[in-house]
Amino acid sequence: MGRRLPGGRAGRPRRGGGAPVTAPGAVPQAARRDTAADVDPTVAGLETALAAWSRPGGPFDPALLAAHEERESFPAEACAALDSWGLPEFYVPARHGGRQERLDVFVALLRRIAARDLTVAVAHGKTFLGGVCVWAADEDGPAHLLARQVLAGEPVAWGLTEPGGGSDLLAGALTATRHGSGWRLSGRKWPVNNATRGNLMCVLARTEPGGGARGFTVFLLDRRATPAGTVRPLPKMPTHGIRGADISGLEFDDARLPAHAVVGPVGGGLELVLKSLQLTRIVCVSLSLGAGDHALGLLRRFLGERRLYGRGLADLPHARDVAGRAVARQFLAESVAHTAALAAHHVPEQLSVVSAVTKAFVPSLIAGQLRLVGDLLGARGFLTDVEGYGGFAKLERDHQVVPLFDGSTWVNRAGLAAVLPLLRPGRRPAPDGADSPARWLREDSCPDPLDTRRLRLMAPRDAVLGALPGLVAELGAEEGESATADLARALLAACERLGADIGALRPAAGPPSTAALRLAERYEWCFAGAAALALHRARPRLRDGVWGADGLWLRGVLALVLEALDAAPADATQVYGELGTLLTTVPDAPATLLGGDLGGDGVSGGQEAPAPRSGAPAPDVRRSEEVEAA
Repeated sequence: MGRRLPGGRAGRPRRGGGAPVTAPGAVPQAARRDTAADVDPTVAGLETALAAWSRPGGPFDPALLAAHEERESFPAEACAALDSWGLPEFYVPARHGGRQERLDVFVALLRRIAARDLTVAVAHGKTFLGGVCVWAADEDGPAHLLARQVLAGEPVAWGLTEPGGGSDLLAGALTATRHGSGWRLSGRKWPVNNATRGNLMCVLARTEPGGGARGFTVFLLDRRATPAGTVRPLPKMPTHGIRGADISGLEFDDARLPAHAVVGPVGGGLELVLKSLQLTRIVCVSLSLGAGDHALGLLRRFLGERRLYGRGLADLPHARDVAGRAVARQFLAESVAHTAALAAHHVPEQLSVVSAVTKAFVPSLIAGQLRLVGDLLGARGFLTDVEGYGGFAKLERDHQVVPLFDGSTWVNRAGLAAVLPLLRPGRRPAPDGADSPARWLREDSCPDPLDTRRLRLMAPRDAVLGALPGLVAELGAEEGESATADLARALLAACERLGADIGALRPAAGPPSTAALRLAERYEWCFAGAAALALHRARPRLRDGVWGADGLWLRGVLALVLEALDAAPADATQVYGELGTLLTTVPDAPATLLGGDLGGDGVSGGQEAPAPRSGAPAPDVRRSEEVEAA
């Protein structure tokens, strides 16, 4: 049996225990490892396990993770614990023997891990990204083979980037040339997450000398099946954040691959990767949501502890305003991420737009939240050994990589800018019977399994922003001249101005202009406001409770949106102050809209200062006092 991990069951076989991918074949249902009775395979169950593992001596002990960060070593204990719990099963679609059925649930799982440690979430979650091309290709042979490996705990890397290529996939120089019935790979993939720790990598290779849209193909490489010396690891690169992750690469020297290593059609690699990115970009924002959870947990504690000028910091209007803005950013990020994850099931044809908006918007939004929190924390947010707060500097560093993953903010925004004339608000009304996000987001909604065959490179429309006029009308009919309805009408007016400005934009060849990029950013904010309004309409329980009374959370996020659209409401500061006050005066209120859906408290309890180990001295509280002037 495998070793037993803290808070979990006996471990699965060590990584790399699966057989090489050598021939196509189906995976019997019995091949999937059954989850032990003492493991709850839900988001709440994972949060319970994470809390247990975060105790002193556990695999998620903050002291252990900080030590890995200091040494730039891989967090192997935490990744093994996630294997033991059964997380790899959520990387594999249910039709191939796994547990992945809903993208919103998968986003929630990775969010929980990221709230504990972003490096672990990046290192372990990369396997989903590595395998997504195989699932999207929808070919049973390769999919069953990969499923067997992933369910055995084998990590999978995704070899897209190359030295000097940046985000330009068409610049890829790694070649795959035919050799008998198979292929030979030559070139480099770098930098790649988990490139050297695992045996499997999905590689995008040039199969036509001239490249082009039909000149690239995806291959599933198993290093164990290649001749010795033809695949060489490239050294791990030092990084500013996620220092323990395996950011390295591989070099290929006529590495032989069998014919069945091809994923999808020959020449269809670029299209397959672009469709796969529509899914991974949505999943990536789970890292930002988790970072926001972690930051709000630290902020809530700090506001409750810190005294300044003879009174609590939370009593100062500026502190309440900043805290409220941080909370509003988290709620807005949740609204966009949750809407996007369910859009993948309901309108996958529109994911080229939805995923680009989500990936450009959410990480940038949370980066701004982290800056707000860091400003309030002062020296505690900068020093690494201040009791209880030393993890913030690591959190801020780690999150800086998220906007770069799977297409940078600029890449996604530029892609959105290119299609703005087709998406222009007011260009055409939503078709009769169009699926509204207010229906997808209902708590009793049971989406169909993800159908990757419906993914398209160009979205025909945007149902989220297209639903805004109807959502505003519904809210106005229900609430009349309420403050919330007034904000919604102001949002609609701002979107109409955006439509007019897009219509006046002169088309130009080449990269998007600065003006087009600014319009795309405004589009993202309008989309976010529409997503929040749809969530508010879809879930009546969000209109009650601590955050929902008098439409508080919705007023907060709409104020944030309208500020960004140069239409700031007069009472924005008051709304932020109310949100900031609730963060400290109601400590049991989860700082999340989706806590009831995701399990746990919404702000990771594992981020509190760890209790001293048995026999160890108590934390030096004076250390925190030494920075009182901050």
